[in-house]
Amino acid sequence: MTTLASSTDGALPFPPGFVWGAATAAYQIEGAARADGRGPSVWDTFSHTPGKVRGGDTGDIACDSYHRYQEDVALMASLGLNAYRFSVSWPRVQPGGRGAVNSRGLDYYRALLDQLADRGIAPAVTLYHWDLPQELQDEGGWAARDTAYRFAEFAEITGAALGDRVARWITLNEPQVVANNGYRTGDHAPGLRDAAAAAAATHHLLLGHGLAVQALRAGLPAGTPAGVTLDMHPVRVVGDGRADLVERARLITDANLNGLFLEPLLHGRYPAHAEAELLPPESLIADGDLEAVSQPLDFLGVNYYSPVYLRAGDPRDLRANEHAIRGGVPGVVGYSPESLERTPMGWLVDPDGLYELLVRLSKDAPGLPLYVTENGCAAEDYVNPEGAVNDVERVRYLHLHLDAAARAIRDGASLAGYFVWSLLDNFEWGWGYQKRFGIVFVDFGTQRRTPKSSARFYSDVIRANAVPARGDGAPEPAATR
Repeated sequence: MTTLASSTDGALPFPPGFVWGAATAAYQIEGAARADGRGPSVWDTFSHTPGKVRGGDTGDIACDSYHRYQEDVALMASLGLNAYRFSVSWPRVQPGGRGAVNSRGLDYYRALLDQLADRGIAPAVTLYHWDLPQELQDEGGWAARDTAYRFAEFAEITGAALGDRVARWITLNEPQVVANNGYRTGDHAPGLRDAAAAAAATHHLLLGHGLAVQALRAGLPAGTPAGVTLDMHPVRVVGDGRADLVERARLITDANLNGLFLEPLLHGRYPAHAEAELLPPESLIADGDLEAVSQPLDFLGVNYYSPVYLRAGDPRDLRANEHAIRGGVPGVVGYSPESLERTPMGWLVDPDGLYELLVRLSKDAPGLPLYVTENGCAAEDYVNPEGAVNDVERVRYLHLHLDAAARAIRDGASLAGYFVWSLLDNFEWGWGYQKRFGIVFVDFGTQRRTPKSSARFYSDVIRANAVPARGDGAPEPAATR
């Protein structure tokens, strides 16, 4: 446990050796969708289906990082990053998700790793950031048990090819989003609306994680860290009236959003309070599955953007700032407090949620290193006549969340690193190119990169290894009010 005291100028320091990085994902930045033997992924298919992505955008070109990786690594070095989280495109390495390896795909990642090594930037590699090979989806995708075995083979191949130069491995990114948005609501690839397929995908994603960790540990140098990244959302209760109902709804919502993946990973069981339709049927859970899923993690990655608020209300007669909740308890609604800012995505800005999450996880899993593997916000960015991008909203957002992270460490959280989302403006899934999350502006017509004000702010934090005192008029965090 590390405790920190404020410096004499009020800045909150981070511990020595803290990991400072930025994150990206293959389909969102690489482009080169049909280059050098890459096969199609579910996101190629989904984005090319009319009406699925805003504006008809696709990841065919994206940020063209497949050809511009040297420029991008130089940008990272100029900002002082000491780590870079990126994902390996499964269909670039195994075009059909099984069988023969595409050596040209691996060569790209070897070249990227060479550049990172030359700049002293530690790679954090995500094996699965949503780009399932389309051939595997044609056979059932994550709803089919066989995909978990194919993923373990992919992990073995990638680990053997790249493992000696990777600082830490992440098996899956946000499996909750894959199962829910991809298989239940259809908002993401593969675009299914099938509750049974989503429940099966939940279990097979977790099993794939466990088998991939086993494959990595069998082939990597001893002590190479392996973990997983979950998107997590603190669930809070506000207002008066029917506290018993709202607390019951909180337990269910927390289990649905967080416990459905966290409890199997940490404790080898599915949460008792989760909705029945979200849970995989017993017939899918073979002997030894949960033991494989719950083998010890070397670290846990946490993606944090916003919390969930609940209050007493009538789901049949929603008022302003209210919405129905999945698995709703009668008499309870979701709520967006008017006092909280919102990003252009409509997401609540609540940095104290990050503090709460990190402290809670450190109590639930004592000694387990945590990394914030994504945190950031979309903003209405543009290049002004002077050629600068003054993204003051993002600077404020990062300032508040980094302050929350430093306070969490001070209060006992085992946070070892932070990766901002994202290094570059990129293909933002169903929103196409209309939502910009990068600290570096990308002109998608010319591919010109322009560091934003947030990049300079983040660079200053990295070099100081401390977040400046809160002097921007921001409200004090809820825990201290």
